[in-house]
Amino acid sequence: MQYYFMKALSWSMCRTPATMRRTVGTLLGKASWLAVPAKRKTMAIDNIMQGMQLDLQQAEHIAKQSVTRFGPMFVEVLTMSNLTVDNIDQLVTIEGQENLAQALSHGRGAILATAHCGNWELLGAALALKGFPLIGVAQKQANLAMDRFINEQRVLSGMQVTYKSDVLEMVRLLSKGKVIGLLMDQDAHENGIFVDFFGRPASTPQGAAALARLKDSPIVPALISRQGQKHTITIMPMQWIAKSKNKQQDITEMTQQLTAIIERHIRKYPHEWFWLHNRWKTNQNKVKNL
Repeated sequence: MQYYFMKALSWSMCRTPATMRRTVGTLLGKASWLAVPAKRKTMAIDNIMQGMQLDLQQAEHIAKQSVTRFGPMFVEVLTMSNLTVDNIDQLVTIEGQENLAQALSHGRGAILATAHCGNWELLGAALALKGFPLIGVAQKQANLAMDRFINEQRVLSGMQVTYKSDVLEMVRLLSKGKVIGLLMDQDAHENGIFVDFFGRPASTPQGAAALARLKDSPIVPALISRQGQKHTITIMPMQWIAKSKNKQQDITEMTQQLTAIIERHIRKYPHEWFWLHNRWKTNQNKVKNL
């Protein structure tokens, strides 16, 4: 039932005038902030104060913005079926598109390293519509109806979706010259590697670096930000991971390098990152003692 409700909502939003969609997005964003538990708000504000070296009032403002932006983003996801090759440039500007094209020219596929900044769903859709063979690596949702709906929205643009648990599938797709899109800014629990993020050790997914080293594939950092009603995707020059005798050191150094790029972007657009996620949840000392 929930799946069909979301489909109907999407159908309706796609036929709603842009000005009304923006109003709906703004109202949903405001409602989202009201719905966030006080404990979660406090956690986000504390992390902003500590990481960004800001006072309470500034941190509260950023925390609120980082939540209310999900209203407009949700509406944009609902209306992704409206996106086409002909109109995507009206919504998204891509800077550095040649960097991804150059990475693919080596014939080893590419790993797109990104984060939960801006409308990351739109980032994937825009690149797919531009003809890049993008594979979105998703976390399977516990709510199967929402998982089905979200993945259907993603493939509308030509993107293919695989789950992050299917590592062998990612390896196979890299061998076929695909672009593997990986979000690498969430707590990776005891399976991650600890690198510096806003001055604190954070358990970080090592998949991007590990895959790149395994397949000799280039890594291309890419992030998206919003400017008014438009979005800008910034695709950075490709990076190659070292292949020394110390495999874990190579992976750790590249993961730190990519994390530093994400941190610089967040410092520039702090209100566009997902601060409600407890990025520093996993304690490094406790993991060492396991």
